[in-house]
Amino acid sequence: MQMSIVVLIISVLLFFVLFFGIGFLLNMLLRMSWIMAIIYPIIAILIVDKVRFIEYFTNSRYAFTQLGHRFASLGSADIIILLSGLAGAIAAGITIKLLRKNGYAMF
Repeated sequence: MQMSIVVLIISVLLFFVLFFGIGFLLNMLLRMSWIMAIIYPIIAILIVDKVRFIEYFTNSRYAFTQLGHRFASLGSADIIILLSGLAGAIAAGITIKLLRKNGYAMF
């Protein structure tokens, strides 16, 4: 399935802004600057994978094999979109660090 360049650009912006916003709010509330950057890989796995979460514990070999196949079959546009979400989460951590360093106390 092909993705147009307009859809790709909008998706990249949406993922960046979405995970920047969620990361920024979590950083303010929990006072942990990198919480979203740590949680993001789990969210990306849940987005990509079709295996139920409980199967990672009950049938680990099958679940991780399927996860590897799903990641290997991702298109370049999908990888770019997922990486933009990670960039948004990292940007939120950097922004919070800079704001705290400059004296802004949030919550």
